[in-house]
Amino acid sequence: MKPRRRLADIFYPLLIAVLIGALAGLGAVFLRWLIHTLFSLLQVAGNFFCDASGEPHWLWRLLLPALGGLAIGPVIAFWAPEIRGPGVPEVMEALALKGGHIRHRVTLIKTGATAMLIAAGASVGREGPIVQIGASIGSSVVQLLKLDRDKRRMAVACGAAAGIAATFQAPMAGTLFAVEILLLEMEAASLSNIVIAAVTGTLVSRYCWQGAAVFHIPPFVMQQSAELLLYLGMGLTCGFLSLVLMAVVFGLPRLYERYNVPIWLTPALGGLVVGGLGLVWPQVLGLGYVTINEALGSNIPLALAAALVLGKILATGLSIGSGMSGGIFAPSLFIGAMTGAVFGHIAQFIWPALSNSTAYFSLIGMGAMVSGTTLAPITAIMTIFELTYNYEVILPLMVACIPSLLVVKILHGYSVYETNLLRRGINIVRGHDVNRLRSMVVKNYMCRELQLLTVDTPLCRIGELMEQSSFPHFVVVDRYQELAGVLTLRDLRHRLTHPEQFSDVTPAAALMQKEVVTVTEDEDLETAFHLFAGNEFSFLPVVAKGAPRKVVGYLKKSDLVAAYDQQILKERILQPLSWVCSIGKKR
Repeated sequence: MKPRRRLADIFYPLLIAVLIGALAGLGAVFLRWLIHTLFSLLQVAGNFFCDASGEPHWLWRLLLPALGGLAIGPVIAFWAPEIRGPGVPEVMEALALKGGHIRHRVTLIKTGATAMLIAAGASVGREGPIVQIGASIGSSVVQLLKLDRDKRRMAVACGAAAGIAATFQAPMAGTLFAVEILLLEMEAASLSNIVIAAVTGTLVSRYCWQGAAVFHIPPFVMQQSAELLLYLGMGLTCGFLSLVLMAVVFGLPRLYERYNVPIWLTPALGGLVVGGLGLVWPQVLGLGYVTINEALGSNIPLALAAALVLGKILATGLSIGSGMSGGIFAPSLFIGAMTGAVFGHIAQFIWPALSNSTAYFSLIGMGAMVSGTTLAPITAIMTIFELTYNYEVILPLMVACIPSLLVVKILHGYSVYETNLLRRGINIVRGHDVNRLRSMVVKNYMCRELQLLTVDTPLCRIGELMEQSSFPHFVVVDRYQELAGVLTLRDLRHRLTHPEQFSDVTPAAALMQKEVVTVTEDEDLETAFHLFAGNEFSFLPVVAKGAPRKVVGYLKKSDLVAAYDQQILKERILQPLSWVCSIGKKR
């Protein structure tokens, strides 16, 4: 029995990873099919935006992105707000604060909304939504199988990795994306589950797409070592462009908020301006993969490449900043490819003998831009490497990706995903220890057995109560039973240094601290932690939500520390036992 159970403990998680990987791979395939299907329905002629731009009526091309935004806006505003934006920040939030819980409806709604917007011309990517779709699938599988809560986080990471891997048919890139961006604390067993899911997702996509490549990559060759200087300059440029892109993406919502534009209307307004940009530069609409392949084929002129960098930044900022459902990964690849094309033309001007340099710089620029926006250089490097399977590409990628990362790190400090969360007041730090406190609510750890004093309780009675209490700290209330102050043994000792000023009948009102720092029962323990850290408190009165003078309990500093220690113990020591427990329950 023991060997059999031991084998079950090993293979059961792997089978679940295979299931999640297969479903996430099918989700990526379905999303790609749905985009093409809706595109053929919405576009009057041609297979791609840049081909069809001359044939449909200009008014239709102008209004189509706005109509897509108008159709999706109410869904985002009133039914499923978590599908708004790239998708990756929502997965990060679910992992850090919600134990990996994602609503079932996200899978279908995110798929339909993203496909509709991309087909309509919104400048968003499908990679971020595929991450959220795969993560939602992983969360749903764990919920349907009724597995332990601790398994949900790993299932979410497996689904996200499988989604990225299926999109680019790059299992290593998918694995590193999950580890580098979503999860930074990883055990070997957990990593193996993510790898299995990523490989399974890749196999499913390859079977369905029959090996069709997303990008047509030329064989990479670095012809002169001096090219590395240009790659370095391109990396620095991509870092600054990443900052510009983030400024546009996150500056637009502040403009909407300033003029009180309804949330359901913002995607339509952004789509209208995007449609206008599409009349000038049709290449900036949609995913832009066709234009990227033209850059990889050295078919983009210098002036057009420079214009498309600006156009794509504006179109992406207007799309994502307006709240549309879609990712920023594909726009980053596009901007990087066009930036690379510009530097490729510069390289050919400096060294006329260079052949195909525009394509090479476009390839490296794709990785550099992704590194700058996501602050995930390893993921960016491995994504491009798995597209080429050429080791010569590694050194130029490193020379370009690391400077891009450093520019954003030094001047801003956060990735596009982390910045998205910061705007919502969620500060998810790389390395998730701090998030444990943020996911714990005060009301679950406070003491409800209050030791109350009234403002007229005499000193002699206070002394008796302090002798009897194991925790001689009291909340003082007025005649309406509302918070008036706090009284601790330290306060009493301070007052009694001059006993001649007090008598046995001195009331609590003359002894207590009237300026009281409180915490609300629905706030998280991180908030309480900062209050304790900034003051010499041993406890905090807990007040009811919406009633700042009604005391419902108190939180001791020692209880907060104990709760944190228990959470660490649960996640780092007891977690490996949860698979055994879940299998034992099934038996």
